[in-house]
Amino acid sequence: MTLQQLKYVIAIDRLRNFAKAAEQCGISQPTLSAMLMKLEEELDVRIFERNNKSVIPTSTGEKIIRQAERTLSEAERISELVSEDKGVISGALTLSVAPTIAPYILPKLIKNYTESFPTIHLSIQEMKTDAMLKELSHGRIDVGIGIAGNAHDGILEIPLYTEKFMVYVAESCWRKIPVFKPENLEHEKMWIMKEAQCMRDSAFSFCKARAKGKRIYEAGSIETLIRIVDENGGYTIIPEMQVPFLTEQQRKNVYRIEGDYLSQRRISLYITDDFIRQRMLNTITETLIRFMPKGMMEERIVKYGIKL
Repeated sequence: MTLQQLKYVIAIDRLRNFAKAAEQCGISQPTLSAMLMKLEEELDVRIFERNNKSVIPTSTGEKIIRQAERTLSEAERISELVSEDKGVISGALTLSVAPTIAPYILPKLIKNYTESFPTIHLSIQEMKTDAMLKELSHGRIDVGIGIAGNAHDGILEIPLYTEKFMVYVAESCWRKIPVFKPENLEHEKMWIMKEAQCMRDSAFSFCKARAKGKRIYEAGSIETLIRIVDENGGYTIIPEMQVPFLTEQQRKNVYRIEGDYLSQRRISLYITDDFIRQRMLNTITETLIRFMPKGMMEERIVKYGIKL
């Protein structure tokens, strides 16, 4: 059994296609098939059930694949340890960002990162938090950026920045409520996107309010919510980093939340608890610091970076 064979097994599992897996691994399909058969003969077990239409891991194959992912991850740490000790920042970094965060940070992150760290091959995927944490656990991605409060066994959470919520109100009703407090908001239509706005730290207890009456609706994106409010009246809440994307006229409909009410969402970095690439991790935070609004990033990260 070799590390190369384990890489082939993982590629087949991820792509579920021998031709694509062979192409990704830079070998011919017959060679890939032969290497898999050799491993199966050595282990005396079938790793994949395959026919002309599908490639599916067997129950034992699933266990072998998970162990192969862990084994390769551990092997890769040897070269990572050497690079870290030498102060070298290079190689590949796979980053996942939640869809409700990506529109606000990815455009500038990609631009600034590729300019500052041209020797690093950066790969970015959008994933919902549950999928992100699963991929982290399996070693398929290196780092995740998502809503805070989702750490669990094996996953380490590092607070990254905190973003305030704003109230976005239709022009037809904004003049009627000069100051926004939670008690005001039950009198207007509330348009809501659960994943983006039903936060533990939300000032308006939106998750609880969703059970009241029939004037509460859900949409698929914050941009959609804004258009719904413009056409139908009512209000929604938006993260403050959405404001620069609004037109000059729309910005007149944005209000801060008054009173001593917590209304924000916290964003965190997620890594496995045995992650060792400290210098690589700080390339992300250093890039974010370059363009994030002042005061939004965690102060200790701005001052000291991330220490593992």
